[in-house]
Amino acid sequence: MTVHTPTAQPSAPMPVLPAVFADVAGTRDWTQPRHDWTREEIEALFALPMMDLLYLAQTVHRAWFDPNSIQRSTLVNIKTGACPEDCKYCSQSRTAKAKLKIEPLMGVEEVRQAAVRARDTGATRLCMGAAWRSLKERDLPVIVDMIKAVRAEGLQTCMTLGMLKPELATALREAGLDYYNHNVDTSPEHYGKIIGSRTYQDRLDTLKAVQDVGIKVCSGGIVGLGESRSDRAGMLHTLATLSTHPNSVPINMLVKVEGTPLADEGVTSDVDEIEFVRTIAVARILMPRSVVRLSAGRHAMSVSTQALAFMAGANSMFYGEELLTTENSAMTRDNQMFEKLGISAMSKNPND
Repeated sequence: MTVHTPTAQPSAPMPVLPAVFADVAGTRDWTQPRHDWTREEIEALFALPMMDLLYLAQTVHRAWFDPNSIQRSTLVNIKTGACPEDCKYCSQSRTAKAKLKIEPLMGVEEVRQAAVRARDTGATRLCMGAAWRSLKERDLPVIVDMIKAVRAEGLQTCMTLGMLKPELATALREAGLDYYNHNVDTSPEHYGKIIGSRTYQDRLDTLKAVQDVGIKVCSGGIVGLGESRSDRAGMLHTLATLSTHPNSVPINMLVKVEGTPLADEGVTSDVDEIEFVRTIAVARILMPRSVVRLSAGRHAMSVSTQALAFMAGANSMFYGEELLTTENSAMTRDNQMFEKLGISAMSKNPND
């Protein structure tokens, strides 16, 4: 299916919008990206009646994407455990007491074989994650070889290796890396309650280093960290006001892993699934051309909830049995869901 051409006005009347949009509601082309969103506007979108929010998100989504096509990525943990960071949600962090087997960096051939399996089961991108604070010069040669091996198997490449210096970002770009993942996780205000070993600005600096060398950015956040709706708006505000929107925006639902502070201390409560879908819808409206990905936590969602998320504008998902150290939805279950919903695999992101 070809990319839809954005129109100046939707074919149907827009829903009644909050007063914060009163001066532009009749003339704004919601399908066009903008980078000057305010927190007030984003919180107003979150507060829309659900049907109005979904209608607006679908209007934006259909302007740029085939609504029945989903991009599939497979995630591989290329180095497990012993991370020096203190992220309270992560079983690989130094503060976690989770029973996790520490494993060294995978070999290039292992990664190539993982790419073949991912490709043969329908994924178009291999995402490789290492439990590091930052990429070191000494590890660069093997990382470069991994990128080349995966690309040789016909897959797009994505890596998440922690913080990234500009010169190393350049080396990754020269190796052919397509995407670099570095999530902001939550709002600037809530961030310090979750992570203390690196600052919010550290994350933004890595995103800038990636964008400056021309690697596509993959950056999103986690819902369920004990944050408020205002924090969810703040997380999306950070991403939507970047000079270039992330090409991929993963939205994760927290998976509470026994042995992590957020699971053991009982300081978080489960986020309502409709609120999660609202977050997807607002992300779609704010970043029209980005691929919005259903990420961690999908294994616990019903087909109905996932269908709502796709209706809200999600058009990417992790496809495979595991996500780093947490469970993912079984491929047989996903295939049944695709058939039930009439969803096909996206062969190529039309906005790449």
